[in-house]
Amino acid sequence: MKKPIERAALQGAAKIKQRRVDCDIHPALRSYSDLHPYLSRRWKLHLANYGIRFRVPFVGASRIPQANPAISRRDAWPPEGGPPGSSLSFMQEQYLDPCGIDYGILFVLSPDGMMERSVDFGTALCSAVNQWQYDEWTQKDQRLKGSLLVNGEDAEGAIAEIERWADNKDFVQISMTCRGVEPLGRKRYWPIYEAAVRHGLPLGLHLSGDSGSPGGAGWPSFYQESHHRFTFVHRELLTSFVFEGAFERFPKLKVVLVEGGFAWINAWCWRADRQWLRMRDEVPHLKRPPSEYVKQAVYITTQPMDEPESSSDLREVMSWFGWDRFLFASDYPHWDWDDPNQAFKCFLSDSERRMIYSANAEKLYRLEFRNG
Repeated sequence: MKKPIERAALQGAAKIKQRRVDCDIHPALRSYSDLHPYLSRRWKLHLANYGIRFRVPFVGASRIPQANPAISRRDAWPPEGGPPGSSLSFMQEQYLDPCGIDYGILFVLSPDGMMERSVDFGTALCSAVNQWQYDEWTQKDQRLKGSLLVNGEDAEGAIAEIERWADNKDFVQISMTCRGVEPLGRKRYWPIYEAAVRHGLPLGLHLSGDSGSPGGAGWPSFYQESHHRFTFVHRELLTSFVFEGAFERFPKLKVVLVEGGFAWINAWCWRADRQWLRMRDEVPHLKRPPSEYVKQAVYITTQPMDEPESSSDLREVMSWFGWDRFLFASDYPHWDWDDPNQAFKCFLSDSERRMIYSANAEKLYRLEFRNG
């Protein structure tokens, strides 16, 4: 956590002629006052008087251990002050330029709006965050593309926000909190997915949220326990999307699972297919094996990288799911980020490298490269 970023390695990255799309970069507010220009008087007063209030029994703090301090590397704190990710110029200097990033897909983690106890305030926060992304990030660096934050607990408000930005190429996907009040495959979220499909926007589901659900095994004690649970959050989400029938209802819906690892997804497919064969009469709305829905709809990011003892095993795992389903992600500026030069400890062919680092994201997000 205290190890500085290896400057020599970063400087060498720009020499490699490989387009690079980083599908997980985190911009951060310097403080909530950054959102004041984008909030109505009512909601500015609400923020001042009541603050951010999660659906958990803590006030002003998260129960997630890795949330403090700022989840980030020590050398990612900007020299001019503010938390990691809050300075565009420092992000450019430390990461985007030396690593040769062609496009970076932004994910704002806090505030996320969907965890707010006041549903209307949560929707107002999402709208403010989106305008802030546009003004302070995507308009100031054309390499950066936003993830449109919506409050899934307010379908009407979420759809209005999607309609507001749908024709703006600065936003390339919709973002919702993973740990919601209910699993996201439920029908009450479907109007949002209908809007996503209507506008050709993927749904990016980054590990986030703090709904108060401790997980199937109860409350964790240590950071390592919490970090290990990332994979299970995505497993539960995927199970919900498939078995509730969201992918059957919306065959063009694309879902990107971000920061939950990926080695688990093959075992999930094997198990889900087996269950479906045995008990398909319980879910007659599913017309195909679960793995077919997943391989049609789901993309998965590479960080945190699963690293088996034998590098050939990593190739096996990725080839089973399909090289066309993976998107490179660094998770900058967080402490467990992946350097694009060193992320893969296994051999990648030119075709595989091209798909993971740029081609898959180019197609999914409809990105246009300046050099054709």
